[in-house]
Amino acid sequence: MLMGEHAVVYGRPCLVTALGQRITATAQRQKEPFFELDAPEVGISGYKKEISRLAVGEIAKETRFAETAAANFFAQYPAESGVKLKITSEIPSNVGLGSSSAVVVCVIKALCEIFGPKLSERQIFDLAYKTILDVQGKGSGFDAATAIWGGTLYFVTGGKTIERVSDSLPLVVGWSGSKGDTAALIRRVADKAKEYPAIIDDIFDQIEKLVESGRTALVEKDWETLGSLMNFNQGCLVSLGVSTDKLTDMVNAAVNAGAWGAKLSGAGGGDCMIALAPEGKKEAIAAAIEKVGGKIVLVNTDAPGLRIESKRPPAKPQTAAVIEKCL
Repeated sequence: MLMGEHAVVYGRPCLVTALGQRITATAQRQKEPFFELDAPEVGISGYKKEISRLAVGEIAKETRFAETAAANFFAQYPAESGVKLKITSEIPSNVGLGSSSAVVVCVIKALCEIFGPKLSERQIFDLAYKTILDVQGKGSGFDAATAIWGGTLYFVTGGKTIERVSDSLPLVVGWSGSKGDTAALIRRVADKAKEYPAIIDDIFDQIEKLVESGRTALVEKDWETLGSLMNFNQGCLVSLGVSTDKLTDMVNAAVNAGAWGAKLSGAGGGDCMIALAPEGKKEAIAAAIEKVGGKIVLVNTDAPGLRIESKRPPAKPQTAAVIEKCL
């Protein structure tokens, strides 16, 4: 997330970019109607559940996004057979860079490929967005859209607008070392909006204005202006109470080391911050972030989105053993 977090949940726009690290789902069709899952990065091995029981009762935190995505898919596109999924990731799930939504998108696309429905990107988004709302209770869908379409996007809640606005931009990303709870932070802001509706609505309006100006700066590659807008956006997020002392220290360190601008990225409460960095100052900015306890996450921005990377047809038609990789 570049600009617009939290306000985007309430109908305002945001700016977001796809990262180059990939999540891969390998899916194999099974005869029995079971959903099987291996996800080694989050410690899941040999997870197995009847498709008819998916997303019923208590769901483990590590499996909830993939399982709910599968449950929603099979609710719309019933199948008599099952599936075995293996999900691997090039980025840790605990850094708060949208990996959960990328998993959802990846699972849905893999299931489409082996069970047959030819869903458009928009249909995949709608199913992914429903899944995110089912798991979190509230959200905007920006991270699912970025996983699907890739690139750097101007996005409005629920996918009302999804527009490509830029190519790669010079970011340094720092991880705070702690995991933010997106759903809890969204609820916290919602509680504040109920208690101080006029004040919070005004903050959201200010964030919207910053995003609109940031959109223009992105298109024009006016990094100095974009950085200044990011600084203002960080101030709004501090006012909403979603920054932390650690994130604030990392943001201030980056700006003091020469960044055009810096802010937390995402729901807050931990996770990551981003700094817009002049080429000759990236190392100094990274060192400053590390000096206050942050950890640098190396990323490429404006990356491609959802894709099929390989397809192996069944050795024998009756086995229906089709393996797909996506995202």
